[in-house]
Amino acid sequence: MRAAPVPPNEPKSPTPILPKPFLVWLTILYLGLGTLIVGGGHVAEVTANWPIAVAMAIGSYIAGSTPMGGGTIGFPVLVLVFDAPATIGRDFSFAIQAIGMTSASVYILLRRLPLAWRVLAPAMAGSVVGTPLGALFIAPHVDDLLAKLVFAIIWAGFGIAQLRLMRDLLEPTPLVHPHPTFDRVAGGLVGFFGGLLIASITGVGVDMLLFVTLVLLVRVDARCGIASSVLLMAVTSIVGLVTNAIAFGVPAEVWSNWYAAAPVVAVGAPLGALAASIMPRGLTLGIVSALCVLQFFAFCSAERISGWPLAVSLIALAATTAAFAVVGHWGDRRSRGTAATGPPRA
Repeated sequence: MRAAPVPPNEPKSPTPILPKPFLVWLTILYLGLGTLIVGGGHVAEVTANWPIAVAMAIGSYIAGSTPMGGGTIGFPVLVLVFDAPATIGRDFSFAIQAIGMTSASVYILLRRLPLAWRVLAPAMAGSVVGTPLGALFIAPHVDDLLAKLVFAIIWAGFGIAQLRLMRDLLEPTPLVHPHPTFDRVAGGLVGFFGGLLIASITGVGVDMLLFVTLVLLVRVDARCGIASSVLLMAVTSIVGLVTNAIAFGVPAEVWSNWYAAAPVVAVGAPLGALAASIMPRGLTLGIVSALCVLQFFAFCSAERISGWPLAVSLIALAATTAAFAVVGHWGDRRSRGTAATGPPRA
């Protein structure tokens, strides 16, 4: 006897928290990493670089559960704790996120979590163009200290803005009348200029800009914004890594740290994505925001920045914070404007 058809309004079964295809992905990924590390004779490097693996266990969770890539931890750990050049921090950020963010992206796609494709797709296209241009023509001319300063200022500015705008970030007022053209253009500009001016220099950042745009301007849910930012950073990291590898080569020091951290981030970032989809975001975002601010002062102390350089840095930090606030006010005006005019007539 044929089974009765399911009524059209019958709710679909929810996607499992741990989809079976994702377990297949992890199995293939770890087989590949195991073959590369053990077969390539890199076990000693993994053992020697265990501190970076521990740091990236935290960094990968942050990468999957917040709008900031694993390089948000990897970059300052390498350049401040291990005194590595900014180029090492940048290349390591690209390399480690190419694994962690890609693994988290696979998890997000398999779980069919909401994504803001109307903004995300143009942002990906913009980053694919902007990141290589920045890596080839801008990053090589940026002084090592300036690259570290760019990272410190932008992340501290975002941390302060995130604390001030936490309510809007967690509970954005949706637009009654969205503007698809504006959304697409905004996504393309974020991807292009974020890749050109920030990610190409620091290895991270374009995901943070996309999150701000999505939540404060386009007014999507924070979970959707975080998931979308993960996919953008995965694409940007792969493009940045490939560009630098072909044009300049990747230093051996980057790979030594990568061998130790890659097996950790391959599962850490997806766990962060899982946490972002089911847990309150306020606490995690608050802690990360505080870390963003603290790393600025740690950087200034480590580099012994004082006098007029410190004054200029603080002015730049204030300007960055103000820029994020302006975006928030712009989003408020868009929200009030669409609420006043109401939805378009049929």
